[in-house]
Amino acid sequence: MIRLDNISKQNGQRLIFIEASAALQKGEKIGLVGPNGAGKTTLFRMITREDEPDEGQVLTERGVTIGFFSQDVGEMEGRSAVAEVMNGAGAVSEVAAELAELETAMADPDQFDKLDEILERFGTVQARFEEMGGYALDSKAREVLHGLGFSQEMMDGDVGRLSGGWKMRVALGRILLMRPDVMLLDEPSNHLDLESMIWLEQFLRGYDGALLMTSHDRAFMNRVINKVIEIDGGNLTVFSGDYEFYEQQRALNEKHQQAQFERQQAMLAKEIAFIDRFKARASHAAQVQSRIKKLDKIDKVEPPKRRQTTVFEFATPPRSGDDVVNIKGVHKRYGNRVIYEGLDLMIRRKERCCVMGVNGAGKSTLLKLVAGSSEPDAGTVAIGGSVKMGYFAQHAMDLLDGEKTVFETLDAAFPQANQGALRSLAGGFGFSGDEVEKRCRVLSGGEKARLVMALMLYDPPNFLVLDEPTNHLDIATKEMLIEVLKDYEGTMLFVSHDRHFLAALSNRVLELTPEGVHYYGGGYTEYVARTGQEAPGLH
Repeated sequence: MIRLDNISKQNGQRLIFIEASAALQKGEKIGLVGPNGAGKTTLFRMITREDEPDEGQVLTERGVTIGFFSQDVGEMEGRSAVAEVMNGAGAVSEVAAELAELETAMADPDQFDKLDEILERFGTVQARFEEMGGYALDSKAREVLHGLGFSQEMMDGDVGRLSGGWKMRVALGRILLMRPDVMLLDEPSNHLDLESMIWLEQFLRGYDGALLMTSHDRAFMNRVINKVIEIDGGNLTVFSGDYEFYEQQRALNEKHQQAQFERQQAMLAKEIAFIDRFKARASHAAQVQSRIKKLDKIDKVEPPKRRQTTVFEFATPPRSGDDVVNIKGVHKRYGNRVIYEGLDLMIRRKERCCVMGVNGAGKSTLLKLVAGSSEPDAGTVAIGGSVKMGYFAQHAMDLLDGEKTVFETLDAAFPQANQGALRSLAGGFGFSGDEVEKRCRVLSGGEKARLVMALMLYDPPNFLVLDEPTNHLDIATKEMLIEVLKDYEGTMLFVSHDRHFLAALSNRVLELTPEGVHYYGGGYTEYVARTGQEAPGLH
């Protein structure tokens, strides 16, 4: 359906693609992977003709419809969420628009002399609209929005009053309702809660068109895709299989390439040693020349390109008391909405509690109460003895000084630390080389999150309260964070919609329900096994 044929693309001095080729066929669901800045967004832009390759061509079969979802959703206001989603439904939405115009014209006294003509056209358009399934469009749009977490009230309200994250869901819903021949989805799992993400997984698995997508959520990627295209160093490499297979295959390819490289290096060293030893002897001149010619003709094996990761050794946090948090009889409401009535909860040392619950159950509220950034209406929240808390929330990223560089931010926080330790800390959180000189105002959401996490973990607290710490983080950074926190010896209370993160780090689940807190020992994996569902809102 779509073919990339020997494309080359340069951005300034940087080569993004070098004679790269790949194809997207009907029924294929492809995950596009590669390090940040490798060219994933550029590839989407070339397929949609927003950009063109410098060389080569992007070929699309005649008549193929393409739907593209990106993080840049543009302005939305003046319509309901349902109307906004229906407006993107392809040809049927154009017919619906004409039908609405004709209905207005029929009621317009100034056009009464044309009424017969308008009525005739209305009948034709209405028949076409019915034939295209137009009258089922509203219910289909509502079904999609419901799957993406919208209440009926939100569906019918002005889309302009929604937050940026909910507008993203509206833009995604527009593409899903359209059901084009090819879907291009750039980070569709961003801004989705766990229930919406699982619904989207099922939707995409049942979608019969071609799909090309990026995602920072490995569990989501793994369940949807059946092929991977990796962008790295200007090349496109295709792997058949899901994300896990890609990771295994990539590691195996690296191992083979490393072995080939080492064998060739050993052979080259041996040949060069022979040449150096006998180049001055006339009796060996022919042999030396022969070996020099042989070396000139050899195709050099490159060492595998390894993703650079710096491992930072974190200090052991001080020991806290056994009772870390004791919540007794807490009541909390926002306006008329009751969040908790008489909440009791105890968190003990070394527990890693992940908090689960449907939207509005009070997950973030619980973390705010524990962190002291919100007060209960009644009841008590008591922090135990010798507890040193670190609280990560999305607003923490807004508190960074935009004019300071990454290094200056770390240096200001830890003036006693030596430069080497701070550079190692920065490297451990993905800021290598000149990246430490970036000013905070130009950092992406993921980079800000990494910097805030580095500030928190250099001198680690013994109690971590983390509200969606994996938002904005790419797969490699999540893996790094998981490895760091696996060895963490303190207590954790966290909310995340990343199932891989939940399964890797939790040893207790607190499920918030209207009846109170349900406890599950053994962590997220045990919770799924016992409840038969991956999120509380699924039935």
